[in-house]
Amino acid sequence: MIHIGITNQIKKMTVAQRRSNYRDWGKIMKLKLLFGMVAVLGLLACSTKNVVLEQPVETSVGIVEEYLLGIGDVVQVNVWRNNDLSVSVIVRPDGKISVPLAGDIKVDGKSAQALSSEIEERLSSYIRNAKVTVIVTSPTSAEYIHRIRVTGAVAAQRSIPYRKGITVLDVILEAGGVSAFANADESKLYRQTEDGAKVYPIFLNDILEKGILDSNYTLFPQDIITVPERGF
Repeated sequence: MIHIGITNQIKKMTVAQRRSNYRDWGKIMKLKLLFGMVAVLGLLACSTKNVVLEQPVETSVGIVEEYLLGIGDVVQVNVWRNNDLSVSVIVRPDGKISVPLAGDIKVDGKSAQALSSEIEERLSSYIRNAKVTVIVTSPTSAEYIHRIRVTGAVAAQRSIPYRKGITVLDVILEAGGVSAFANADESKLYRQTEDGAKVYPIFLNDILEKGILDSNYTLFPQDIITVPERGF
């Protein structure tokens, strides 16, 4: 009897009332659908990499305020008013140069100013008030030290001159990008610091394909980026 009563009530409803009920029902369903989509999007956002990366410590290793001589550098030694004592020499593998009257001098790790003073002191036994200037004409050792290297599964492994502000993305692009066999998200940054070597993760897929730059670190001299190959 109850069922018959409800059926009779539905029949007595006007067309307008029915349409109104349908519209209300449609609004409720749309709201439920909207809330469901928001919930799904929230879950997707939470499921993506939500890792706060440790940013690499800045380092002064490889960056010097005053250039220090090294093996392979070419230096010009000028002795004022004594052209016969003035020479252009290469720093030998033993870290020394030879200067007339001054003999062999250990120069590796010294500044040009310190070397000038040492040569003046050695020449003082032969020349009164010797004035010596030292100019580094070819800083080969600096070229080696002030570089960033990228190795592994890249199009071309490179050794790239350091420039201020250079980033992981810059270096990877200069290397021609990663190879088809790269396990890009397992890449690493190796950095020498005052406290020893540090290793930092690089998510190259995020950088190259998604524009997520959390691991697009600013690089420093002597940094090394390695890109491993995938295991098959």
